[in-house]
Amino acid sequence: MRGLICAVAASGLVLTGPAVAHAEPTPSSIEKQIDTEWNKLEPVIEQYNDVHGKLTKLRKQQKQLEKTLAPLQAQVDAAMVEVRGLAVDAYMQGPPSTLNAIVSGDPDSLTEKLTLLDQLAYNQEQSIADVARLRDKYAADKAKVDQLASEIAVRDTDLASKKTAIEKEIGNLQKLRIQAYGTADVDDGPLRTGPCPVTYTNDKGGRAAQKACDLIGKPYVFGSNGPNSYDCSGLTQEAWGSVGVHLEHYTKDQWGSTTPVSRDELKPGDLVFYYSDLHHVALYIGGGKVVHAPHTGDHVRMASIDRGPIAGYRRPG
Repeated sequence: MRGLICAVAASGLVLTGPAVAHAEPTPSSIEKQIDTEWNKLEPVIEQYNDVHGKLTKLRKQQKQLEKTLAPLQAQVDAAMVEVRGLAVDAYMQGPPSTLNAIVSGDPDSLTEKLTLLDQLAYNQEQSIADVARLRDKYAADKAKVDQLASEIAVRDTDLASKKTAIEKEIGNLQKLRIQAYGTADVDDGPLRTGPCPVTYTNDKGGRAAQKACDLIGKPYVFGSNGPNSYDCSGLTQEAWGSVGVHLEHYTKDQWGSTTPVSRDELKPGDLVFYYSDLHHVALYIGGGKVVHAPHTGDHVRMASIDRGPIAGYRRPG
């Protein structure tokens, strides 16, 4: 705002008489614009977190299945080599009755020979049938995982292609901040507004709240879950992960995997979700306060629980 005033002064314009002055943008109006634009961007960011997280898991499954399949296939291959060896031995050194049948000039000897070899192979293959079935099961599982990974990779690539557009929009938000404050690294208030947690309890929720408080000051970076920066669901994932409770890096998954509680039942560590599409989440620390990662250009900070429209409250663990 100071910069805007200076710009007007430098222009040499003098406003006189009853002429209506054009209202200059104020920090509060700029912040309102930023909130509006950010609420369009954050759902896309959370979609990216969801899809990318699923793809990472599927690729891990692919590697695990490949490791499992390799020794099973080796066992089957070795057994089949043994089958062929036994068949050759039987052909060359079979019992007199069968040997005579094989080497006789009987026109049916070829058929008898093949029947004998088939029987030997069948008997040996029965001893490895379980291994072969297990191999085939894992191969079928891997085929399904490969197909799913391929489909999700397409979605992941699509969202990644939007990254440039997202970053451009983020740049526009930063320009709005420069208009209001004269700097891209804005701290529009204290990161801590009092004791954090406001209410401490020595259970998992209380310790998760303490972890969130310890991360105050870390910068917001979309798609990040630490250790040097966080987005909103990355922050709550890290806080609860520090006490051994896993949350996915996606707001809707965090909502779906946790237990609903009422506002009156809130305890430190509970999750507070905002907006009807659940695209933002914060962690309750007591006293009507939360810790959250607001948006790009900002930092993990304390805020009032009523910082935005609340969709509901959930308890992990």
